[in-house]
Amino acid sequence: MERSAANIDEYISGFPEDIQSKLQEVRTTIHEAAPEASEAIKYAIPTFVLNGNLVHFAAFKNHIGFYPTPMGIEEFDNALSVYKQGRGSVQFPLDQPMPLALIAKIVKFKVKKNLKKAEGKK
Repeated sequence: MERSAANIDEYISGFPEDIQSKLQEVRTTIHEAAPEASEAIKYAIPTFVLNGNLVHFAAFKNHIGFYPTPMGIEEFDNALSVYKQGRGSVQFPLDQPMPLALIAKIVKFKVKKNLKKAEGKK
C-alpha cells in the first residue's frame, strides 16, 4: 500500500482479495475479543485502542504482522514460538490459517492489562 489509509476499511481494501479476507478475520477477532476498543490508523497501520494502544496489525508480502507489544509477546511466548518474532511483534504466514483463537487470547490479555493500567492512573 503506497499511502496511509484514513481508516481500517480503506487500509484493507488496498490489498488483494485473499489478503483482505485474512485481514478482515484478524479485525473481526480483535473486535470480538475487545468490543469496547475503538479503531484507528496509527503508524500507517490498523490499530485498536482501549486506554492506549491495544494491538496493531498489518499486511506484508508473505505475512500478517501482529503487534501486541513486548508484554503481549512475552506472556504467550510458548504459543508464539512457532512464528517469526521481533520485539513486540509476530509474523503469521499468509500460506497458513490465521491463529484466531490465539489472537483473541492475546487481545483479551492486553485488554486486562490496559484496563488495570488505567485504574492505576485514577
